[in-house]
Amino acid sequence: MQSCSSALCILILLISTFTTGSESAVPSVKVNLHDSATLSCSERCSGLVRWTEFSESTDTLAECDQTSCRSVKEGYQMIHDQYLKGDFSLIITDADFTKRGWYTCQCGVRDRCDVKLLIQPLNSTVQIKPGDSLVLRLDISDPVEVIYNSTGAAGPSSGQICTVDGPSLQCKPEYTQRSSLTSGLELRAVTPSESGVYTVMDKKNEEVIHIYTVIIEDDQPCRDQRAAVLVWLSVLSLTVCGVLLLVIVWMWRKIQLLQKRCEGNGISNHKPVSPTNEQ
Repeated sequence: MQSCSSALCILILLISTFTTGSESAVPSVKVNLHDSATLSCSERCSGLVRWTEFSESTDTLAECDQTSCRSVKEGYQMIHDQYLKGDFSLIITDADFTKRGWYTCQCGVRDRCDVKLLIQPLNSTVQIKPGDSLVLRLDISDPVEVIYNSTGAAGPSSGQICTVDGPSLQCKPEYTQRSSLTSGLELRAVTPSESGVYTVMDKKNEEVIHIYTVIIEDDQPCRDQRAAVLVWLSVLSLTVCGVLLLVIVWMWRKIQLLQKRCEGNGISNHKPVSPTNEQ
Protein backbone atom coordinates (compact mmCIF):
# COMPACT_ATOMS: atom_id res chain seq x y z
CA MET A 1 0.00 0.00 0.00
CA GLN A 2 2.84 2.31 0.94
CA SER A 3 4.74 1.46 -2.27
CA CYS A 4 1.68 2.21 -4.38
CA SER A 5 1.28 5.58 -2.72
CA SER A 6 4.94 6.37 -3.32
CA ALA A 7 4.69 5.35 -6.96
CA LEU A 8 1.59 7.53 -7.38
CA CYS A 9 3.39 10.50 -5.86
CA ILE A 10 6.36 9.99 -8.20
CA LEU A 11 4.03 9.77 -11.20
CA ILE A 12 2.24 12.98 -10.22
CA LEU A 13 5.59 14.71 -9.72
CA LEU A 14 6.83 13.62 -13.15
CA ILE A 15 3.62 14.77 -14.84
CA SER A 16 3.79 18.12 -13.06
CA THR A 17 7.44 18.59 -13.99
CA PHE A 18 6.78 17.68 -17.62
CA THR A 19 3.81 20.05 -17.85
CA THR A 20 5.70 22.92 -16.27
CA GLY A 21 8.67 22.34 -18.52
CA SER A 22 6.50 22.20 -21.62
CA GLU A 23 4.75 25.47 -20.76
CA SER A 24 8.01 27.28 -20.05
CA ALA A 25 9.45 26.02 -23.35
CA VAL A 26 6.64 27.56 -25.40
CA PRO A 27 7.75 30.97 -26.69
CA SER A 28 5.73 34.08 -25.98
CA VAL A 29 5.54 37.54 -27.51
CA LYS A 30 4.68 40.58 -25.39
CA VAL A 31 3.74 43.91 -27.02
CA ASN A 32 2.12 47.18 -26.07
CA LEU A 33 -1.61 47.60 -26.53
CA HIS A 34 -2.54 48.27 -30.21
CA ASP A 35 1.01 47.68 -31.47
CA SER A 36 1.66 45.10 -34.18
CA ALA A 37 2.90 41.69 -33.07
CA THR A 38 4.91 39.12 -35.00
CA LEU A 39 4.57 35.47 -33.98
CA SER A 40 7.65 33.77 -35.36
CA CYS A 41 7.80 30.27 -36.81
CA SER A 42 10.60 28.93 -39.02
CA GLU A 43 10.06 25.39 -40.30
CA ARG A 44 10.14 23.30 -43.45
CA CYS A 45 6.85 22.81 -45.24
CA SER A 46 6.17 22.67 -48.97
CA GLY A 47 2.40 22.55 -48.61
CA LEU A 48 -0.30 24.63 -46.97
CA VAL A 49 0.71 26.50 -43.83
CA ARG A 50 -1.99 28.05 -41.70
CA TRP A 51 -2.31 29.82 -38.35
CA THR A 52 -5.18 29.24 -35.92
CA GLU A 53 -6.01 30.16 -32.37
CA PHE A 54 -5.18 27.30 -30.04
CA SER A 55 -8.75 27.11 -28.72
CA GLU A 56 -10.28 27.43 -32.20
CA SER A 57 -8.13 25.09 -34.29
CA THR A 58 -10.71 24.88 -37.07
CA ASP A 59 -10.87 28.64 -37.66
CA THR A 60 -8.03 29.77 -39.93
CA LEU A 61 -6.61 33.25 -39.36
CA ALA A 62 -4.13 33.39 -42.27
CA GLU A 63 -2.56 30.84 -44.60
CA CYS A 64 0.05 30.41 -47.34
CA ASP A 65 0.86 27.90 -50.04
CA GLN A 66 3.29 27.84 -52.96
CA THR A 67 1.22 30.30 -54.97
CA SER A 68 0.04 32.97 -52.50
CA CYS A 69 -0.91 34.00 -48.98
CA ARG A 70 -4.40 34.87 -47.77
CA SER A 71 -5.72 36.76 -44.75
CA VAL A 72 -8.79 34.75 -43.79
CA LYS A 73 -9.57 36.94 -40.77
CA GLU A 74 -9.05 40.70 -40.71
CA GLY A 75 -6.03 41.84 -38.73
CA TYR A 76 -3.91 38.72 -39.42
CA GLN A 77 -1.49 38.28 -42.31
CA MET A 78 1.44 36.26 -43.63
CA ILE A 79 4.02 37.33 -46.23
CA HIS A 80 4.54 35.07 -49.25
CA ASP A 81 8.22 35.90 -49.82
CA GLN A 82 8.95 34.90 -46.24
CA TYR A 83 6.90 31.71 -46.61
CA LEU A 84 9.02 30.64 -49.59
CA LYS A 85 12.12 31.04 -47.38
CA GLY A 86 10.67 28.92 -44.58
CA ASP A 87 9.57 31.86 -42.41
CA PHE A 88 5.93 31.27 -41.53
CA SER A 89 5.56 34.22 -39.14
CA LEU A 90 2.09 35.54 -38.42
CA ILE A 91 1.65 39.32 -38.19
CA ILE A 92 -1.12 40.67 -35.96
CA THR A 93 -1.62 44.26 -37.07
CA ASP A 94 -3.46 45.56 -33.98
CA ALA A 95 -2.81 43.60 -30.81
CA ASP A 96 -5.51 44.24 -28.23
CA PHE A 97 -6.67 42.33 -25.18
CA THR A 98 -9.12 40.22 -27.21
CA LYS A 99 -6.19 38.77 -29.17
CA ARG A 100 -4.28 37.51 -26.15
CA GLY A 101 -3.70 33.78 -25.96
CA TRP A 102 -2.15 30.81 -27.74
CA TYR A 103 -1.65 30.53 -31.49
CA THR A 104 -0.71 27.45 -33.52
CA CYS A 105 1.03 27.21 -36.89
CA GLN A 106 0.16 24.06 -38.83
CA CYS A 107 1.72 22.43 -41.85
CA GLY A 108 -1.02 20.25 -43.28
CA VAL A 109 -2.43 18.48 -40.23
CA ARG A 110 0.74 18.72 -38.11
CA ASP A 111 1.43 21.44 -35.59
CA ARG A 112 4.71 23.22 -36.20
CA CYS A 113 4.76 26.13 -33.73
CA ASP A 114 2.86 27.24 -30.65
CA VAL A 115 3.27 30.88 -29.62
CA LYS A 116 1.58 32.85 -26.83
CA LEU A 117 0.67 36.52 -27.30
CA LEU A 118 0.78 38.76 -24.22
CA ILE A 119 -0.15 42.42 -23.86
CA GLN A 120 1.93 44.71 -21.67
CA PRO A 121 -0.10 45.86 -18.64
CA LEU A 122 -1.46 49.38 -18.86
CA ASN A 123 -0.21 51.92 -16.32
CA SER A 124 -2.25 54.93 -15.23
CA THR A 125 -1.82 57.61 -12.57
CA VAL A 126 -5.05 59.03 -11.13
CA GLN A 127 -5.29 62.12 -8.90
CA ILE A 128 -8.65 62.84 -7.29
CA LYS A 129 -9.99 64.69 -4.26
CA PRO A 130 -11.43 63.17 -1.08
CA GLY A 131 -15.11 62.35 -1.47
CA ASP A 132 -14.86 61.86 -5.25
CA SER A 133 -15.43 58.55 -7.05
CA LEU A 134 -12.59 56.37 -8.30
CA VAL A 135 -13.41 54.59 -11.59
CA LEU A 136 -11.19 51.69 -12.64
CA ARG A 137 -11.59 50.54 -16.25
CA LEU A 138 -11.60 46.75 -16.53
CA ASP A 139 -10.49 46.67 -20.24
CA ILE A 140 -11.53 43.03 -20.81
CA SER A 141 -14.79 41.09 -20.66
CA ASP A 142 -13.21 38.10 -18.92
CA PRO A 143 -13.57 37.71 -15.14
CA VAL A 144 -11.18 39.98 -13.28
CA GLU A 145 -10.19 40.70 -9.72
CA VAL A 146 -9.12 44.08 -8.34
CA ILE A 147 -6.22 43.99 -5.89
CA TYR A 148 -5.32 46.91 -3.65
CA ASN A 149 -1.87 47.64 -2.24
CA SER A 150 -1.66 50.44 0.31
CA THR A 151 1.18 52.96 0.10
CA GLY A 152 0.65 54.33 3.60
CA ALA A 153 0.65 52.88 7.09
CA ALA A 154 -2.81 54.34 7.79
CA GLY A 155 -4.40 52.85 4.67
CA PRO A 156 -6.81 49.89 4.52
CA SER A 157 -5.39 46.38 4.47
CA SER A 158 -3.97 45.27 1.15
CA GLY A 159 -5.38 42.40 -0.91
CA GLN A 160 -8.28 41.58 -3.22
CA ILE A 161 -11.14 44.01 -2.78
CA CYS A 162 -13.53 43.10 -5.63
CA THR A 163 -14.17 40.49 -8.33
CA VAL A 164 -16.11 41.19 -11.52
CA ASP A 165 -17.59 38.52 -13.78
CA GLY A 166 -19.75 40.13 -16.44
CA PRO A 167 -22.59 41.97 -14.65
CA SER A 168 -21.75 40.23 -11.37
CA LEU A 169 -19.87 42.30 -8.79
CA GLN A 170 -18.65 40.97 -5.45
CA CYS A 171 -16.65 43.13 -3.04
CA LYS A 172 -15.37 42.98 0.50
CA PRO A 173 -17.94 44.21 3.07
CA GLU A 174 -16.26 47.58 3.53
CA TYR A 175 -16.59 48.26 -0.22
CA THR A 176 -19.98 46.67 -0.95
CA GLN A 177 -22.17 49.69 -0.14
CA ARG A 178 -20.12 52.16 -2.16
CA SER A 179 -19.13 50.15 -5.24
CA SER A 180 -20.94 49.63 -8.54
CA LEU A 181 -20.35 48.86 -12.20
CA THR A 182 -20.61 51.89 -14.49
CA SER A 183 -17.99 52.49 -17.18
CA GLY A 184 -15.78 50.36 -14.95
CA LEU A 185 -15.57 49.52 -11.27
CA GLU A 186 -16.64 52.65 -9.39
CA LEU A 187 -15.66 53.21 -5.76
CA ARG A 188 -17.50 56.17 -4.27
CA ALA A 189 -16.50 58.58 -1.50
CA VAL A 190 -12.82 57.70 -1.39
CA THR A 191 -10.59 58.99 1.41
CA PRO A 192 -6.91 60.02 1.44
CA SER A 193 -6.03 56.82 3.30
CA GLU A 194 -7.15 54.83 0.24
CA SER A 195 -4.31 56.14 -1.91
CA GLY A 196 -2.23 53.30 -3.30
CA VAL A 197 -1.87 50.88 -6.21
CA TYR A 198 -4.96 49.18 -7.67
CA THR A 199 -4.27 46.22 -9.98
CA VAL A 200 -6.83 44.77 -12.40
CA MET A 201 -5.94 41.11 -13.03
CA ASP A 202 -7.35 38.55 -15.44
CA LYS A 203 -8.46 35.69 -13.16
CA LYS A 204 -8.52 33.04 -15.89
CA ASN A 205 -5.02 33.63 -17.24
CA GLU A 206 -3.55 35.24 -14.10
CA GLU A 207 -2.31 38.19 -16.14
CA VAL A 208 -2.09 41.80 -15.00
CA ILE A 209 -4.25 43.98 -17.24
CA HIS A 210 -4.08 47.47 -15.73
CA ILE A 211 -2.13 49.07 -12.88
CA TYR A 212 -3.55 52.26 -11.35
CA THR A 213 -1.43 54.46 -9.10
CA VAL A 214 -4.07 56.44 -7.22
CA ILE A 215 -3.32 59.65 -5.34
CA ILE A 216 -6.19 61.02 -3.29
CA GLU A 217 -5.13 64.56 -2.44
CA ASP A 218 -5.84 65.66 1.10
CA ASP A 219 -6.79 69.36 1.02
CA GLN A 220 -6.10 69.77 4.76
CA PRO A 221 -2.63 71.29 4.08
CA CYS A 222 -4.31 73.82 1.76
CA ARG A 223 -6.78 74.76 4.47
CA ASP A 224 -3.93 75.11 6.95
CA GLN A 225 -2.04 77.33 4.54
CA ARG A 226 -5.10 79.49 3.95
CA ALA A 227 -5.64 79.82 7.69
CA ALA A 228 -1.98 80.77 8.17
CA VAL A 229 -2.24 83.41 5.45
CA LEU A 230 -5.39 84.86 7.04
CA VAL A 231 -3.69 85.03 10.44
CA TRP A 232 -0.65 86.71 8.88
CA LEU A 233 -2.86 89.24 7.09
CA SER A 234 -4.75 89.94 10.30
CA VAL A 235 -1.54 90.55 12.22
CA LEU A 236 -0.24 92.75 9.41
CA SER A 237 -3.49 94.74 9.36
CA LEU A 238 -3.40 95.25 13.13
CA THR A 239 0.22 96.32 12.94
CA VAL A 240 -0.49 98.84 10.18
CA CYS A 241 -3.50 100.18 12.10
CA GLY A 242 -1.39 100.51 15.23
CA VAL A 243 1.34 102.39 13.39
CA LEU A 244 -1.23 104.70 11.80
CA LEU A 245 -2.80 105.37 15.21
CA LEU A 246 0.58 106.25 16.69
CA VAL A 247 1.28 108.60 13.79
CA ILE A 248 -2.12 110.28 14.21
CA VAL A 249 -1.58 110.71 17.98
CA TRP A 250 1.91 112.10 17.38
CA MET A 251 0.62 114.54 14.79
CA TRP A 252 -2.27 115.62 17.06
CA ARG A 253 0.13 116.29 19.92
CA LYS A 254 2.42 118.19 17.56
CA ILE A 255 -0.48 120.38 16.46
CA GLN A 256 -1.48 121.03 20.06
CA LEU A 257 2.07 122.03 20.93
CA LEU A 258 2.26 124.40 17.98
CA GLN A 259 -1.05 126.00 18.96
CA LYS A 260 0.19 126.61 22.51
CA ARG A 261 3.37 128.19 21.20
CA CYS A 262 1.41 130.47 18.91
CA GLU A 263 -0.90 131.55 21.71
CA GLY A 264 2.07 132.26 23.97
CA ASN A 265 3.77 134.37 21.36
CA GLY A 266 0.60 136.44 20.83
CA ILE A 267 0.28 137.39 24.56
CA SER A 268 3.92 138.47 24.96
CA ASN A 269 3.85 140.84 21.95
CA HIS A 270 0.69 142.82 23.07
CA LYS A 271 1.51 146.31 24.66
CA PRO A 272 -0.85 147.69 27.42
CA VAL A 273 -2.36 151.23 26.96
CA SER A 274 -0.89 154.00 29.22
CA PRO A 275 -3.44 155.89 31.43
CA THR A 276 -1.82 159.27 30.73
CA ASN A 277 -2.26 158.78 27.08
CA GLU A 278 -5.90 158.04 27.60
CA GLN A 279 -6.39 161.49 29.32
